[in-house]
Amino acid sequence: MQIADIAQQIIDEFALFPDWMDKYEHLIELGKSLPPFDEKNKTEPHLIQGCQSRVWLDATYEDGKIMFTADSDAIITKGIVSLLIRVFSGQPPQAIMDANLDFIEQTGLKENLSPTRSNGLLAMVKQMKMYALVFLNKQP
Repeated sequence: MQIADIAQQIIDEFALFPDWMDKYEHLIELGKSLPPFDEKNKTEPHLIQGCQSRVWLDATYEDGKIMFTADSDAIITKGIVSLLIRVFSGQPPQAIMDANLDFIEQTGLKENLSPTRSNGLLAMVKQMKMYALVFLNKQP
């Protein structure tokens, strides 16, 4: 599935919830569904800089696609990173580099997150795009 299609699914999902308390609950549930993160990767190099809470991110490159795993010590942040993994994981590096992330604004995430969470979200996107750039440069 293309990044734009996944983003549209997320926009449609968030539209089902009438207020932001329900949307936060949805984010929390998404965070709970995040696959377990390997404890051996909870190290400084995997820690995303710029997040108030601790967020660990790892990426592997398989068959031309990047697979992301992540964890956070904060429940809403864990939900946010789970959304980004849903959008980016399983995508080729170039698609991640070129991705339009309007869904962040269209879901209302950008305006309804605290400034520190919003900065953390941008730091997560930046780190995922950095992984994409690294893997893009390693392609034959």
